[in-house]
Amino acid sequence: MILRSRATGRAVAYKVFYRLPVSVRRRLVRLAGPKYVVGAVTLVRDSEAGGAGRLLLLRQPPGHSWTLPAGLLQRGEAPVVGAARELHEESGVRLAPEQLRPAVPNALVHARGWVDMVFEAEVPAATTTLKVDGAEVFEAAWHPLDDLPRLSRATANLLGHYGIGPQAGQPTT
Repeated sequence: MILRSRATGRAVAYKVFYRLPVSVRRRLVRLAGPKYVVGAVTLVRDSEAGGAGRLLLLRQPPGHSWTLPAGLLQRGEAPVVGAARELHEESGVRLAPEQLRPAVPNALVHARGWVDMVFEAEVPAATTTLKVDGAEVFEAAWHPLDDLPRLSRATANLLGHYGIGPQAGQPTT
């Protein structure tokens, strides 16, 4: 009996909801739905490296660990455009959005309310000039995949999804 009344209550609520104007329904969903912060991350590999390969990493304040080129998307910005923009702003590497390809998986949803849209690219390190501003980013450098420096926790976790670094092969949380 209790289950039937709950189901009936939900049915009535949905009937009322779907009779509302679309603009009102959208506002209600935005108010009641989960909120996420969306960022774009780029895994940039050295196209000339042998062996395990090399990955572009950044040392940002406070400077104790290394991260990937990444940042928050601007309102209405396509994730691939944001990834190309952040890559250039943080490392000086300018790639057109068409030169980035979605990583697999492309979106990583984190339990604490953010989503990383992840892209990949290869560039020749020998002819790619790295340029940092010294404020947001202290240093940009190529690191061998089989000998990575100390990574931030978020970077280690993210790279683990792609079979790279100390979290590779471990269950994801």
